[in-house]
Amino acid sequence: MPKMKSNRGASKSLRKTASGKFKRHKAYKSHILTSKSTKTKRQLRKSTTVSKADQKRVSIMVQK
Repeated sequence: MPKMKSNRGASKSLRKTASGKFKRHKAYKSHILTSKSTKTKRQLRKSTTVSKADQKRVSIMVQK
């Protein structure tokens, strides 16, 4: 059976933490920033973890 291919886009945008979770950046920070409040934009800077429901799917995509 051939090797599984990892999703290269996912591999570049997700990092695995020491506890085995995946870090990701938040969405909605790329354009139309004038209509968003300063508070919203500041909170979108921080990274967060992938939800528990998506954890298995992400680990298969990234294969780390």
